[in-house]
Amino acid sequence: MTASTWFDAFAAWLHQVFVVQFDVWVILGLVAQALFMMRFVVQWIASERVGRSIVPVAFWFFSIGGGLLLLVYSVIRQDPVFIAGQSLGLIIYFRNLYFIFREKKQARTEAETP
Repeated sequence: MTASTWFDAFAAWLHQVFVVQFDVWVILGLVAQALFMMRFVVQWIASERVGRSIVPVAFWFFSIGGGLLLLVYSVIRQDPVFIAGQSLGLIIYFRNLYFIFREKKQARTEAETP
């Protein structure tokens, strides 16, 4: 395969993926992926501020937002790999938030009792 042929094939592939297939679901998928990426940005900034690795509550909210949208995207695209991955991930994200809020409620209750 010559460089010219390879370039033409690559250009055709890029056109198919990023132009021909572009629709509202791709936009949703990109928004979902951006939300999912933001959780790492939030975690990184929070860790840098305190000088140690921490996972702020916002991490889990971005995980849920991105995970839900990616699940919708994967169902529309009928992608079993992403459907399975996002479904399990969402259970874990909600469970972590449950633990966080339960711990905060217990701390409030202990602080209020003499």
